[in-house]
Amino acid sequence: MQVLLLMYQDEKAMQKLPREEYGKLHGAFMAYVDALKKARALVGNHGLRPTSEARTVGKDAVLDGPFAETKEQLAGYFLLEVPDMEAALGWAKRHPSAPYGAVEVRPVWT
Repeated sequence: MQVLLLMYQDEKAMQKLPREEYGKLHGAFMAYVDALKKARALVGNHGLRPTSEARTVGKDAVLDGPFAETKEQLAGYFLLEVPDMEAALGWAKRHPSAPYGAVEVRPVWT
């Protein structure tokens, strides 16, 4: 089955991380990606640019920025191929951004 791990983080708080902590987080992401590749679970992943560059298209308008007022913003995704939801949840629990926000696990229609 394919699942998306959707990373939600407080964008402003992440931008204020001390350089040392950001470096550790980056290293954790690289190790996480390597583990996913070794397990042959990674289909694709990307981080997203800041919400200040986002646009929302609705029924009657195009709005600057994200539409919903939320504490955390969608920061990126990982598309995984896993045997079942338990495996997906296992990867989500190991996700480096989990301590900084939330990781939503969403099955993909196939």
